[in-house]
Amino acid sequence: MVWFLIRRLLLVIPTLIGVAVAVFFLIRVMPGDVVVVKLRADGAAVSEETIQAERRRLGLDKPLYQQFADYMVGLTRLDLGKSLWTGDSVAREIAIRIPVSFQIALMATIIAVLIALPLGTISALYRDTWIDHSVRVLAVSGLAIPSFWLGMLIILALLSLFNWLPKIGYVSIFEDPLTNLSALIWPAISVGYRYAAVSTRMMRSALLEVMREDYIRTARAKGVWTSLIMRRHALRNALLPVVTVIGLEFAFLIGGLVVTEQVFNINGIGKLFVDATARGDFNLIQGLVLFIATIFIFVNLLVDILYAWLDPRIRLS
Repeated sequence: MVWFLIRRLLLVIPTLIGVAVAVFFLIRVMPGDVVVVKLRADGAAVSEETIQAERRRLGLDKPLYQQFADYMVGLTRLDLGKSLWTGDSVAREIAIRIPVSFQIALMATIIAVLIALPLGTISALYRDTWIDHSVRVLAVSGLAIPSFWLGMLIILALLSLFNWLPKIGYVSIFEDPLTNLSALIWPAISVGYRYAAVSTRMMRSALLEVMREDYIRTARAKGVWTSLIMRRHALRNALLPVVTVIGLEFAFLIGGLVVTEQVFNINGIGKLFVDATARGDFNLIQGLVLFIATIFIFVNLLVDILYAWLDPRIRLS
């Protein structure tokens, strides 16, 4: 296990370097000039000399290979550069938005797990009954309803039924836990419903497949109780693909809640990604891509470790 972790952690470095190289060159294919957009955003008359001076200040007048060398040298010091739009550190721009995105993703994951595991199990145990059909309708509805639209329905329902508008925006949980939870629980529910729908369907299909295995039929033939079969034999094996889905969905939620963040007026990683792309902020986009890639890498590592814990036959060596 230890050598497995060491090898995986060592593979992180070339993976992130490959991502950084690909993003650096691909992003410069994008049309537009960040300096022109920044200085002439409001239709202001800016001279060409001013534009060239701003390019020199941002280092955009250097040859492409020199910009690339400076960027890669900065990565060795964990320096992601400065935002071309705000002039602030890219690391700081990302850091101030990590708590809100991480908390929503974590809350949505908890909601999804609490819903998906029992519903998926019940649906598999009562296959082709009204219980199974009801669970499948809920799951299909969760896949069909966009999270942002469900978020708007939640806001409208709270207004019309209770004449109450949920808190909009973000307050740190360390400053005011009650305000924080009252603001973030609704986007977490709207995202967690779809998250739970995906996990429920995966849990049902995985459990049905496991229940057809020979060792399950043998245990039933020996007269072992169904609850004992489910707890000791079926559930752990059925959880393997579900853990994969949960892990990938969690990593996606860190930077993929673009429209949902707009609905609830939350300034998270997703909104920052859209703003950086709209402004052509190369440095910020590169930093965000590296951050999301790092999240996916470590989530996949955690999923592999959970595999070994759930199924002792898997040897991470």
